[in-house]
Amino acid sequence: MCGIFAYLNFCVPCERKQIFEILLKGLERLEYRGYDSAGLAVDYPETGIRIFRQQGKVAVLRNNVFDIEKADKFEDVLQTHVGIAHTRWATHGAPSCKNSHPQMSGEDNQFVVVHNGIITNYKDIKQFLEKENYVFTSETDTETIPKLAHYIYNNSGEAKLTFAEVVEQVVSQLEGAFALVFKSTVFPNEVVAARRGSPLLIGIKSEREISVDSVNVSYRKRNPSQETDNKAYNIAGHSAEYFMASDASALIEHTDRVIYLEDDDVASIYDGRLIINRLEKHASTDTMAARKIITLRLQLQQIMKGNFSTFMQKEIFEQPESIKNTMRGRVDFDNSKITLGGLSEHLDDIRRCRRMILIASGTSYHSGVATRQLLEELSEMPVVVELSSDFLDRQTPVFRDDACFFISQSGETADTLNALKYCKSRGALTIGITNTVGSAISRQTNCGIHINAGPEIGVASTKAYTSQIVSLVMFSLLMASDKVSKQKRVQDIIHGLQQLPDDVEKVLALDDQIRELSEELTKEKSLLLMGRGYNYATCLEGALKIKEVCYMHSEGILSGELKHGPLALVDENMPCIILMTKDRTYTKSHNALQQVSARHCRPITICDEGDVEVQKMSFRSLGLPPTVDCLTPILNVIPLQLLSFHLAVLRGLDVDCPRNLAKSVTVE
Repeated sequence: MCGIFAYLNFCVPCERKQIFEILLKGLERLEYRGYDSAGLAVDYPETGIRIFRQQGKVAVLRNNVFDIEKADKFEDVLQTHVGIAHTRWATHGAPSCKNSHPQMSGEDNQFVVVHNGIITNYKDIKQFLEKENYVFTSETDTETIPKLAHYIYNNSGEAKLTFAEVVEQVVSQLEGAFALVFKSTVFPNEVVAARRGSPLLIGIKSEREISVDSVNVSYRKRNPSQETDNKAYNIAGHSAEYFMASDASALIEHTDRVIYLEDDDVASIYDGRLIINRLEKHASTDTMAARKIITLRLQLQQIMKGNFSTFMQKEIFEQPESIKNTMRGRVDFDNSKITLGGLSEHLDDIRRCRRMILIASGTSYHSGVATRQLLEELSEMPVVVELSSDFLDRQTPVFRDDACFFISQSGETADTLNALKYCKSRGALTIGITNTVGSAISRQTNCGIHINAGPEIGVASTKAYTSQIVSLVMFSLLMASDKVSKQKRVQDIIHGLQQLPDDVEKVLALDDQIRELSEELTKEKSLLLMGRGYNYATCLEGALKIKEVCYMHSEGILSGELKHGPLALVDENMPCIILMTKDRTYTKSHNALQQVSARHCRPITICDEGDVEVQKMSFRSLGLPPTVDCLTPILNVIPLQLLSFHLAVLRGLDVDCPRNLAKSVTVE
């Protein structure tokens, strides 16, 4: 949701045209997050900070930059320069140039800022600033931030504040979730960043190898002398480049050395030095004395489309490999043994808990629904699956003997993060299940599982969903490792996991059939998906995919509830997809098939290959390789992922960037 990219070259000669290219390419790497406008800010000596903003795609901004400027001073070589850029997903104010970022303090652009997140108390700040004669030109909450910085700096008295001190005072007045990057004409060639609840990382690239593996954090307000004693990333006198971004995917082509900022960090870069300060309120309680410099393992080719038309299509077809990667080094097929290193120290604590709570949103929530039945069966513990936003709204009772799982592809989902903080405050054991090393959830939980699905760029999650299910299945098996009565069941599931990548390949081979089916459905306005048992979660997830990328009404229905209302929707004009693979609910699913057929519906079924009886009763049928019941949510969801992809393509829609949606939902 939104995207920040910033670039500072220190003693690295760089043409202005090259700076534009770096900023624009950084934004292009962040397009998958979802946005509706884009902008950037660079320096021109004659006019100060020059801002370019445009509604629409980054390509439109690129045309604006290069067409309007007509190569004006593009060849100027800048030894040191700060540029900031942003893609905006509208929250306050409709998509427009005036509401795009960067936002500025006034016409002279003395302070400019790019912002991800939401400032919840912006109305109070705006009201105060208007009384101080500040004039607002946008509808955004963001505009209050540079104007507040301008006010604080100009009212600081004779002893003028440093740039970092100005930002610290600004941040201390803000409520909500945010990642911020500032530049200023008052502090040329200096950039300051801050975050709270929204991800932000700093990439470092230097020709000189510096033997520093972390940057210390100081509390300058509490102890002014402390800053000079702290180890900083100091390359004064040596050339270097710094990058700031919302996501590692925007940095990887430049550097693999990054620092993830924590909540209430304020990072400033000037004269080749990176210094991180922390708000005073954390000084007595914060145990994180340094920010480690992490080496990214992400490769640029991993985030490129390759031979596929879209990232979503690429990621659907990557699932045989992503599932293997999720299991690699964790499943011993020869000895039917599971090892999850991230949980090893806390496994006994989890077993002693009285219940497990799976907390997530959207697709991640569906992965919890898909595995709840197996978790209950193998752990013999009560398992509750909660939508993170509703969990917080209800102020759900949580106890010290609860094990709370937080499932998020990005590891930065705002509602899930807030639920994590809520559960930690009540002393519960917290476990993270994420796809992003260094994410907020992975850092703030007691332990966890990295699903290792690889980077997922398409907004509609596909391979991360199936890897989340595999991760939770592995955890379920681990919970049964000390139960003799469960060993036959465990061995059957492990055998199913061994065959799973090949089974997924067989399902993907049905792509042509699914494309033909999508051609028959492309003009429909509504679609019902129904199933029960393990297939219910698949109906929910399939319906969500169709909503996300096709803008088509779709509904996942528990077929056991069909007679309690949804059957009223069924007639000859309502397309229905019924999932009915052979498990303990198979006979009951036959009842649902009979009921919709009796209403003249032409049902489309997803069943086991060779199930002649079901195929005869179906208008269209897809036969999938049979597998153990708890793994059917993985195989059965793939035809629905492909169906949503083909429907979107046939409708001429942007598959990777659906309207109004974002990959990482970092606001409530």
